[in-house]
Amino acid sequence: MSADGSDVARVYVDSWNDGFGELMPAAVLDDGRIARWSETLAGGNWWVAEVDGTVAGFVGIGASRDPIDPELGELDTIAVDSPYRRQGVGTALMHEAVEHLAAHYDEAIVWTLANYPQGQEFYAKTGWTLSGSTRDDGRQVSYRRRFR
Repeated sequence: MSADGSDVARVYVDSWNDGFGELMPAAVLDDGRIARWSETLAGGNWWVAEVDGTVAGFVGIGASRDPIDPELGELDTIAVDSPYRRQGVGTALMHEAVEHLAAHYDEAIVWTLANYPQGQEFYAKTGWTLSGSTRDDGRQVSYRRRFR
């Protein structure tokens, strides 16, 4: 999986810049980001979706980092490269993540930008519920999903 580091870093940067546009500073693809993604992927709990041998998206899960709670799961990151959006790649990745989250946690959290309707619609459509919690002076909102 860590061999996918450069492809995952590219998808991350492209999807970040395409999805967040003016909402967040642009992400840059450089050797440091590729190395960080290679290391992150080697840590496990990450899945890559390929279409015709090309990395089309990825998803990762773990224990919640905010709030720090080993009993609460977290959808860490889900990203789909723009040519593959609205083709079921994100939904397939979400199903994979939810299956693994549900196997280990009673509930999970995901954070997204408050003014990012595309992400919020996707989370709602895939079974997540807006929780009412915010961070970063209200710029981010959380969604939760109960499994049990």
